[in-house]
Amino acid sequence: MILHIDMDAFYASVEQLDNPELKGKCIIVGGTSKRGVVSAASYEARKFGVHSAMPMYQAKQKCPEGIFLFPRIDRYKEVSKKIMSLLNDFSPLIETVSIDEAYVDITGCETIYGEPEEIGLQIKKKIKESVNLTCSIGIAPNKFLAKIASDMDKPDGLTIIMPDKVQHFIESLPLLKVPGVGRTSFKHLEQIGIQRLGDVKKYPDKMLLKRLGKFGQRLIELSKGIDNSPVEPYTKRKSVSREDTLPEDTRDKNLLNKYLLKQAEKVGRDLRKLCMRGRTITIKIKYADFKQVTRSTTIDVPTQSSKAIYLEAKRLLSAYKILKRVRLIGVGVSGFVSDALPLQMNLFNDNKKKNSIWEKVDRAVDTITKKYGENVIKRATLK
Repeated sequence: MILHIDMDAFYASVEQLDNPELKGKCIIVGGTSKRGVVSAASYEARKFGVHSAMPMYQAKQKCPEGIFLFPRIDRYKEVSKKIMSLLNDFSPLIETVSIDEAYVDITGCETIYGEPEEIGLQIKKKIKESVNLTCSIGIAPNKFLAKIASDMDKPDGLTIIMPDKVQHFIESLPLLKVPGVGRTSFKHLEQIGIQRLGDVKKYPDKMLLKRLGKFGQRLIELSKGIDNSPVEPYTKRKSVSREDTLPEDTRDKNLLNKYLLKQAEKVGRDLRKLCMRGRTITIKIKYADFKQVTRSTTIDVPTQSSKAIYLEAKRLLSAYKILKRVRLIGVGVSGFVSDALPLQMNLFNDNKKKNSIWEKVDRAVDTITKKYGENVIKRATLK
């Protein structure tokens, strides 16, 4: 059996923990400017319709009496570290999904700690005693069902789906509860008569695969209660990215390029810290209406050079026609290879040589910024 532990309104709960005067009040954590978004909302605030990822101006309209706080990420990380360390007492197989949630594989641990429900109750008790916060736990035969179960009885809930109850549970599970099914895909599925996960089994696999491709295969497996993804104690990082919500919506590519340059500096620095180079550069654009697009390119010579990342990102932006005003811009790198591996020579391309020169400059800048701070040295275009 697998547990999914999800801390209840984590950021907001930590704020209430550290300041008892906030208990029972509408706490909304996130970017406090008019361009910010909600990172977390206390359950008191949720009664007014406030939820995570909501634009902050909407949250203020829905809950004008709310207390709006800027995130204290270091403090949240400190509390998270204590919580995750407690889980090690129950199983060696722990997969940290984010700062406030994790999977725990308790297969074989029952002889030591008791039945799954007892283990879940022990974990809840330990977390409450250690950090004085509540969590919701879902217990099921696989990760997919455990995650759904943890969301069924919030806050401070414990929901168990035993193996012999899986098919009954799936029959009535609304599709929108299934990870990966959004509003758009739900409308498409609804048109062919699929509203609940159990409905998937009414249709031939061949038809679903033809219409939905890989996603169809995933739905077929989930409708049968199949999810073979293991709890992975350590997952290699697959990408590095940075993004910024702009002070004002814009279509000015020159301004957007300045943000890409600043972000490329940070992404390159992160890659160098990880001792990785990347082949795929991606830009992310979110419009004022919150619709999002991405554009990617894969380069011949993997890089960790901030300048190389910026030039590719700039090229992607230049080739893309901006149709509306942009509220967010970002850049990321994926397709990692170790920087300890030699770069393949290409007689007809001097990118390897340029990369090498730029990376030497970057490492020199890294040394200076580490000693004196990030603001002591900047590219001329960022001054």
